[in-house]
This record gives sequence, C-alpha cells and structure tokens, in this order.
Amino acid sequence: MIYKVFRIREWHSCQAAGVFDGSADDRRDGFIHFSFASQLDGTLARFFGDVDGVVLAEVQDATLPPGALRTENGFPHLYAPLDLSAVTRHWTLRRVGATFALPDLGNTHIIS
Repeated sequence: MIYKVFRIREWHSCQAAGVFDGSADDRRDGFIHFSFASQLDGTLARFFGDVDGVVLAEVQDATLPPGALRTENGFPHLYAPLDLSAVTRHWTLRRVGATFALPDLGNTHIIS
C-alpha cells in the first residue's frame, strides 16, 4: 500500500471526477507524489504543516498501471493519473497540536 495526502478541496474535486490528475506541486514535478506509511509523519509535517484538515487515501499499488509507479529517492511516484478505484480506504485527518493523528494502517510493503 502507498498513501496520498490530499487537501480537502482536492479530495472533493477528484471524488466528483473519479480521477486525480495531481496537485499543483504534482503537475509541476511531472508525477503524483505518494508516501509509504513510515514516511507519513514527515510528509504531513513538511508539506501540510499549515493545513488544518487533510484526507489520507490508501492506494492499492498493485492496481495501478504497469510501469507507472516508481520508487525514486525513497518515495513512490505515479507517472499517470490516479483512478480512484485504486483507493481502498480514506480518512479525514485533523490536527492534534502540532501534528496529525494517523489511523492504524496495518501492514504495508515497499514497491521496487
């Protein structure tokens, strides 16, 4: 499993469309940024520190287009739009002090 953090408005927009073409940062970089479970605290602190609420989506990486998902610099990057049918679960995360409370994500694995 891999994880995508969405701003609330991004999540609502992609739910309506059924597909996510990326945030402004994703489009600038040419791929959709994801995190492994072990990276979520750092991702949330670094890129969402000023956001009050976000949506965390769990994505089944095995259902993504072949060859479109690559691990680069230790992070998963998707070089294709994200079809929301690949999302297995999602949570609205709220800030707790200076950080976000994460749900129990269970087992995860690393792609190559």
